[in-house]
Amino acid sequence: MILAVTMNPSVDISYPVDRFKLDNVNRVETVRKTAGGKGLNVARVIAQMEEGVLSTGVLGGTIGDYIVQELNKSNIPNDFLRIEKESRNCIAILHEGMQTEILESGPTLSKEEGTDFLEKFEFLLTTASLVTISGSLPKGLPTNFYHKMLEISRKKGTPVIVDSSGESLKQVLLYEKKPFAIKPNTAELSQLLGIEVEDGIIDLKQALNHELFQGVEWIVVSMGGKGAFVRHGDDYYQVTIPKIDVVNPVGSGDATVAGLAVALNRNQTVESVLKTAMTTGMLNTMESRTGYININKFKQYFDFVKVEKID
Repeated sequence: MILAVTMNPSVDISYPVDRFKLDNVNRVETVRKTAGGKGLNVARVIAQMEEGVLSTGVLGGTIGDYIVQELNKSNIPNDFLRIEKESRNCIAILHEGMQTEILESGPTLSKEEGTDFLEKFEFLLTTASLVTISGSLPKGLPTNFYHKMLEISRKKGTPVIVDSSGESLKQVLLYEKKPFAIKPNTAELSQLLGIEVEDGIIDLKQALNHELFQGVEWIVVSMGGKGAFVRHGDDYYQVTIPKIDVVNPVGSGDATVAGLAVALNRNQTVESVLKTAMTTGMLNTMESRTGYININKFKQYFDFVKVEKID
């Protein structure tokens, strides 16, 4: 079973309007509300791939209740730490070909609530074969909180995929014990290393050879329509994908993590792991809903993905 962690989930609300009027009334006829957060997108896609998954994190208030209801409707098992503080809404206003976002920061967790979650996490690990940790940390938790989760997982012998950015990602890479896999993009690599990382093979090989990444078994650098560049152990791979009609790219990175997690959990070959991850990412971009794939198209697009080992 894969344990999918979302520490700062939200209800994602989409407001489509023909024209967004400032300092005026904007009426919306069609509203879409989704249980949101990167880890929840991961869990949804894992469930659609018919792999065992349990979604966890921290939830509170009526918004937290709504998120649980939505997960239950989708038959996604979940076990969250419940707190009294209210979870967050994230609003996207879709107007004139643009997207204006209003993102609540979410609850501020106390030190005790952080400790309570680590205890729950350790308990949930008893039935987990792999862990995914996705997205940002809520306020109040130290930037090395994901590292603390990584240490607990290491003691249990459970591999961890971390898909975060900024200081929380840097913190899990600063210590000797590293995550099993990470999935940065080139912008996040540049931020981590303090240099501009281009998407050429020489640049990427040099970047992934940095001491910060030593000990990470899988590094999947996602590059949108260009596919991915990957380091697995001491080997490098270029993964290319076909041109597709993009409907909604939001959440494609999360879908990629889901495919990566499922393939690794099934002990597939290197080629199959990379093709699966790219395929789920592609399938998400072809759907209007975030964190959804049409599993019936999986084999067709899986066969289109090319994996080339780089010397």
